Amino acid sequence: MKILFVGGTGNISAAVSRRVVEAGHDLFLINRGKQSCSIKGTTSLVADIRDEKSMIRALGNHRFDSVANFIAFTPEDIDRDVRLFHGKCGQYIFISSASAYQKPLGHPVVTESTPLKNTFWEYSNQKILSELRLQQVYREENFPMTIIRPSLTYETVIPAAIGSWHDFTLIDRMRAGREIIVHGDGTSLWTITHSEDFARGMVGLIGHQQAIGEAFHITSDEILTWNQIYEAMAEAAGVSARLVHIPSEFITRLVPAMTGTLLGDKAISTIFDNSKIKRFVPGYVATIPFKAGIKRTIAWFDADDSRKQIIQETNLTMDRILAAYLPVFQSLSAV
Repeated sequence: MKILFVGGTGNISAAVSRRVVEAGHDLFLINRGKQSCSIKGTTSLVADIRDEKSMIRALGNHRFDSVANFIAFTPEDIDRDVRLFHGKCGQYIFISSASAYQKPLGHPVVTESTPLKNTFWEYSNQKILSELRLQQVYREENFPMTIIRPSLTYETVIPAAIGSWHDFTLIDRMRAGREIIVHGDGTSLWTITHSEDFARGMVGLIGHQQAIGEAFHITSDEILTWNQIYEAMAEAAGVSARLVHIPSEFITRLVPAMTGTLLGDKAISTIFDNSKIKRFVPGYVATIPFKAGIKRTIAWFDADDSRKQIIQETNLTMDRILAAYLPVFQSLSAV
């Protein structure tokens, strides 16, 4: 197959790109030309997805069996992609987000038919609006779309609720013996998926005729508590974690910017039913448990000190939350 990825070298998409190449497909990546492509076996098309004219020039007479946009975010992005790719691809894949599912959940087991509603997080709301726009152009214009909703997926990021993502701040903090914030009592349930596992499912949907018009989430079946998640991170870092449990509502009142990622996502116990992706992609199974995957991730950071960015503002924010909460907790404990 001839496949085009927009944003094909990121935390999720790099693993998908590698798997597409390994499967023997012809993979083209949109590249602004500012740096060389790091995915071997791919072809770069030099353009900026935000510059429609440059995209038209780069696409030329190309027609693709499948186009996937990993960085589309708004309904305006969808409208642009419809203009660019309608009639030029057999399938358009929109990477949405499992955070678009109903918050708070009416039922803890999430299927693709769980309602989409998240008023806590603008990121999720924009993904919902984008999905609605795609569904409209599918119905009205026969635009051949497929929607994929990753949940918390990692390979070259630290998949924490508080303290890190692209940076190394949380692991550095653990290794320094400093306190780590865990939202709630740490017993809420969550699923974290390695990007290589996600790639197994997504590549099975690329070019899948019956996936047109459908939506899927792709996650691991491993269900962990947040205590177990942070303990696995600490073990991978070679230390013991000093966990401090703080209610999510307390955290978000002090730091409103965390409202979306906590109350609109990670504070809610969620169990993903992966029956649908397994029906469409027979044999799909996530094989990398978090304890093994996070060791690989931390080893990747440790292999190059330039990757180990420490964000002092994040440390200051965590210290501010701890300073506000611990006296309250200690005074209640003394009663």
